[in-house]
Amino acid sequence: MKADTWSSKVVTRDGLLEIIANWRAKNETIAFTNGVFDLLHRGHLFSIETASETADRLVVGINSDNSVRLWGKESGRPIIDEEDRTACIAALGAVDLVVLFDEPTPYELLSALKPDVLVKGNDYKIEDVIGREFAVRVELIERLVGFSTTNIIEKISKLKF
Repeated sequence: MKADTWSSKVVTRDGLLEIIANWRAKNETIAFTNGVFDLLHRGHLFSIETASETADRLVVGINSDNSVRLWGKESGRPIIDEEDRTACIAALGAVDLVVLFDEPTPYELLSALKPDVLVKGNDYKIEDVIGREFAVRVELIERLVGFSTTNIIEKISKLKF
């Protein structure tokens, strides 16, 4: 398999830390962003591409199915399972690595990763960004208004079959 295929970008936490050490040895900067990424849409793409512009490398943390359930998402969520959500995000050219996390938040992952840039949407306030103390800086980036998995689900539920 080619080294740049999506499956080569999906790593365990231990694998992530090993690769990160190699990047840091080359003085490459590392950005991190995270999400569920259920029903991938243009808003997700915009956020990921924008996050990738903040550093040399972009790591994306994805909430596992169990993680999503831990924070009480409505029944049936996520719609797309963690393996498929991970594959879709890893296939994006702007993404260097993808790692699943099983906790409700990426706090533990961030404490180990210690990114140069922690990227979140501007719907957050910096003081509310979980794990901000582990990053050199926090970037709050613009979000595309009107794009969300919830909006897609609402549109689908109104369809008559």
